[in-house]
Amino acid sequence: MLASLANIFRIPDLRKKVLFTLTIIALYQFGANVPVPFVNFSKVAQLEAAAKNSGVLGFINLFSGGALTRLAVFGLGIMPYITSSIIIQLLSTVIPKLEQWRDQGAVGQKKLTQTTRYLTVALALMQSTGLVYLFHKGGGGLFGSTQNIDLILNYSVWRAAFIVLTLTAGTAFVMWLAELITQRGIGQGMSILIFANVVAGIPSGLNTVLQEGGRLKFSVILLVSLGLLVLIVFVDQGQRRIPVTFAKRVVGRKMYGGSNTYIPLKVNQAGVIPIIFASSVLYIPVLLSNIVPSQAFRTWVNHNITPTSVFYILTYFLFILLFTFFYVYVAFDPHQQADQIRKQGGYIPGIRPGQPTERYLAHILNRITWPGALFLGAVAVTPSLLMSAWNITSYPFYGTTLLIAVGVALETMRQIDSQLMMRNYEGFLK
Repeated sequence: MLASLANIFRIPDLRKKVLFTLTIIALYQFGANVPVPFVNFSKVAQLEAAAKNSGVLGFINLFSGGALTRLAVFGLGIMPYITSSIIIQLLSTVIPKLEQWRDQGAVGQKKLTQTTRYLTVALALMQSTGLVYLFHKGGGGLFGSTQNIDLILNYSVWRAAFIVLTLTAGTAFVMWLAELITQRGIGQGMSILIFANVVAGIPSGLNTVLQEGGRLKFSVILLVSLGLLVLIVFVDQGQRRIPVTFAKRVVGRKMYGGSNTYIPLKVNQAGVIPIIFASSVLYIPVLLSNIVPSQAFRTWVNHNITPTSVFYILTYFLFILLFTFFYVYVAFDPHQQADQIRKQGGYIPGIRPGQPTERYLAHILNRITWPGALFLGAVAVTPSLLMSAWNITSYPFYGTTLLIAVGVALETMRQIDSQLMMRNYEGFLK
């Protein structure tokens, strides 16, 4: 292990990528702790303490590493970028123009990326405007507090506009940082920043659990979390390999093909994407509660859109199941895969090319997605069940936290492993 870690810093190119990624993470954490201007810091501290007990955005705040309750420059975090990516991905299946771009390869992907950036800025502008309104009204709907405290010093339209501009610019900067990690660092930039956020909140969460639940409950929660951690690693490595054989063909004087390969279908094919999808959908009522002038609706959101409510747990579980199937069938289209295999002169042994191959792939995908979806849902809601049973308001090992931490860590290690193996070094994974 230590030898493999030392090998990373022996390779100049890999060392630069790792150090660049760590530098970007440090820069992001700095921005997540710098507050926006014209804010009453003492009142923010009061509402931050209240948010730990009853905040409808406590779960979403997880993705910003606590920057949202600190009203930091990077307070919106990576969520507008995630939401924008989800919207574009969903619209790509129903809007012909976006579907055309998706099928154009690198050129179309560039257009989709640019559209995602514009939509991210638009979403950040709308969200920051709503947040500034709440800051001025005391943050009651945001943090679950009923206090009517003006968080903005000497409120004026110009000061509010400047804060909106600061938060929107912070989101655009975070989006740029994520893309820099993807291009010049190690791992997928958006996932790395989310990983840094959720891991940053674990120490304080551990301390809260110990204070609220005592040593016995703390020990049980820690053991359950370790068990979930082992289970996540085990399921993440599981896959179904579908063999594919390519027939030999002669082009000129050379013979091509004749090789055997396989299509790897993972049990957890969707990764943490369905959980992020479900979280974003459950975030919509929170946003609407800040806009709709109905106290009854706002009260309902405050009581039901929390990780310990029965409605939240059941809805969250069902959304994860639905989004898992949706995302898997969007990412791995059986019709497209069967057509691609046929065009390349390949076939699955015992299965005729064309429609039979498509039906076979759809059948296998459906059977392997069910256990993956149930696994994601179970891991996501198990911590919430413990919180609800023991009246613990803060839990550092949300299912999302574990899935993101393990998934991103394994994927990053695979990339580092591939870099080491290319240069004849021994990697981390055996």
